[in-house]
Amino acid sequence: MSSLLSVNSLRQTLRRLARERGFTATVVLTLALCIGANVAIFAVVDAVLVRALPFPEPAGLVTAINAYPGAGVDRAGASLPNYYDRKAAIKAFASTAIFQGGSATVGDAGSPQRVDRARVSPEFFATLGVPLAMGRTFTEEEMFYKAANVAILTDGYWRAHFHADPAVLGKTFTVDSQPVTVIGVLPPGFRYLSEKAQFFIPAASNPDDRKPDRRHSNNFSLIARLAPGATLATAQAQIDAFNAEQIKDDPFANLIKGAGYRTNVFSLHADHVREVRPILLILQGGVLFLLLIGGVNLVNLLLIRASGRAKEIAVRQALGASRRDIANGVVLETVLLALIGGALGLAIGAAGVRLLAALGTDQMPLGATIAFDGRVALVALAGAVVVGLALAVPVIWFNSHTRLAPVLQAESRGGTVTRSTQRLRHAFIVTQVGLAYVLLAGAGLLGLSLERVLATKPGFNADQVLTGQIALPWKNYPENKPRLAFVERLLSELRAQPGVVAVGLNTNLPMTGDTNDNAIAVEGIELKPGDTIRAHYTSGATADYWKALNIPLLEGRLLEDADNHREQRVCVVDQDFARRYWPGQSALGRRLVNGPTFAEKEAFTIVGVVGSVKQTNLAETTAQGAIYFPYQHYAAMNFYLVIRSTLPAATLAPMLQKTVLSIDPALPVNDIKSMQAWVDGSVVVRRSPAVLAAIFAAVALLLAAIGTYGVLAYAVSQRRREIGVRMALGARPGQVLGQFLGLGVRLLGAGTALGLVGAWAVGRAMKSQLFGVDALHFGVLGATAAVLLLVVLAATFLPSHRASRVSPIDALRDD
Repeated sequence: MSSLLSVNSLRQTLRRLARERGFTATVVLTLALCIGANVAIFAVVDAVLVRALPFPEPAGLVTAINAYPGAGVDRAGASLPNYYDRKAAIKAFASTAIFQGGSATVGDAGSPQRVDRARVSPEFFATLGVPLAMGRTFTEEEMFYKAANVAILTDGYWRAHFHADPAVLGKTFTVDSQPVTVIGVLPPGFRYLSEKAQFFIPAASNPDDRKPDRRHSNNFSLIARLAPGATLATAQAQIDAFNAEQIKDDPFANLIKGAGYRTNVFSLHADHVREVRPILLILQGGVLFLLLIGGVNLVNLLLIRASGRAKEIAVRQALGASRRDIANGVVLETVLLALIGGALGLAIGAAGVRLLAALGTDQMPLGATIAFDGRVALVALAGAVVVGLALAVPVIWFNSHTRLAPVLQAESRGGTVTRSTQRLRHAFIVTQVGLAYVLLAGAGLLGLSLERVLATKPGFNADQVLTGQIALPWKNYPENKPRLAFVERLLSELRAQPGVVAVGLNTNLPMTGDTNDNAIAVEGIELKPGDTIRAHYTSGATADYWKALNIPLLEGRLLEDADNHREQRVCVVDQDFARRYWPGQSALGRRLVNGPTFAEKEAFTIVGVVGSVKQTNLAETTAQGAIYFPYQHYAAMNFYLVIRSTLPAATLAPMLQKTVLSIDPALPVNDIKSMQAWVDGSVVVRRSPAVLAAIFAAVALLLAAIGTYGVLAYAVSQRRREIGVRMALGARPGQVLGQFLGLGVRLLGAGTALGLVGAWAVGRAMKSQLFGVDALHFGVLGATAAVLLLVVLAATFLPSHRASRVSPIDALRDD
């Protein structure tokens, strides 16, 4: 006999598959669809979770994050003093660096552009293990403002902005209205995590910024490379010991002790993808379930086909073919089908990756690295081979348990298959229905969760609201007075524009991801033993900000333009803040300080209470509370404009940019978009998984229906003679119909019971991803069962109805 991979065997297999075009097409398309879905999701999982960061020895890269859980802050970054203290004290760190993302205005008056840039310490690139392609890194002297006008370019920015000039070192370009000298260029392809920085400048500071009282001004990310032999546990123990020693002279020792201050050390990669890991694993599990459902479908199809070829196999054995020869033929056939399906699945997977990008995967951590490449294709084809081998196993088992003489005799009289084979097929249908139930229930939970999120009121009205971000350069606006003058003139001119209803400003706009929380000292609030001062959202705002977003005033008054010029320091708080400190009482006239200790001269008086808004996303559940200060007392360099108009938001964009340039020709407006776009962007991480889960569930439902139909249709054809005899002996069509419908219902019931267990487990695994929905939601489970009942019964009815219409005369004549 020929071997498994002989040319003759391959030729015969291809001819047989070509003859059986319907069977071949069904198998190939099912595999292509299931493998393609897995390829698309795996491309995302591989890029985000599996692949190591693109730096030398990436496993040694860690990040250290300060936390104050008692104050409601689980992640606070790190401070400049942390960097200077820890880089010498923590021996488990071979190298330590800091990073701060942001943007800068590049260019001269008339043609300014807002470009992403980052501030880093001199060791940043060495810590990552990335040498510069040309030039040098920063020096310690350049970490002070007076010598900080230097930059290191990415390869892409060097090519685009400096036309790949090999003599770029020493040349200058204008950044935030100041000349900056190029001292280095990074190698091609360099990108730090998900950041989009086009160039890097020193994380400059003044001596006061490095003092102990700034230890908890957490404005940076701190990264480090572990020393040889050091582990995360070693680094954690050393930082814990160092913090315990340092807290003895900490100016805020009592406060941070009560806040449970600690520093957590995490793998840099694991920490960066922590938020998307659960949902990606859920989606990968979903497409694996889809592959299992498709595989079960194909196993049943292959077993039906093997039953039809039983006589052919028996004849081959009678002529001398061994069981190994028969098994080799089966393996060759299933692996060949799987490879063809896998190849087509690669095309579907590549299209799927593009679809996922449209759904927003490029916005997730490391999303820019998602691609369909040779690695993904190789894994997919290897997986296809494994699927092919798995499909061969039950067919080989069936053939090996088929005895020669009984098969030939049974075939000669048109008999039925054995009970063990029937039970095996029915078990596969039960498994298929159970898996489909799990996918449907999971999709239902995600869909209901998304519905609840979208139905959540953000606390403001985003309709017909345009937003834009402005960053004032320090050189032109070094103090509060010129900043306030610019803001007041800009707001005045924008209010005069046609169609504008209200114009406001806030330094931290909801849904943008740009939030600032700070410890707030409230007059008259005594901390109980074990309690601590709380952190709340803080921002600077102008008078019409609340009117522009339709945020309701609940008590008192809003801020006024005159508050920027009055001696009395006033502020507005939201309902969550007021409820926390004065439940059932008025907050008006109460006083607070934007800081950890109360000082009379720094106190602000509350003059108004406004409605609470969702600050980070619609699914936000923590009532953290917010305080709004007059812009004069919170004169940040960066702020957002909010414009409500009677016109569509997008039509105001040219007017906004033109108005800003008319006041300062060197000042661009960044991130001009509607407020609704910010809201929509905040739910991408929930909408995309729900859409994908719904697609997978629909395909699973279709496959379950096809599988049930196929098995019962084959059962009817195999038992055609038996049905004819029963009909001849007086059986009514309704009895025959009921028999096969009953079989379908029993299989559905067993599959649903199995699926309930799986749905319970999946619901628990998805619990952290759900909003306003219990992991075990009886409405979802009931709806899932109803959908499956309708679909499976429809698939069962067709062959059952055909069985009830069998003519006894025709059935016996066919035999």
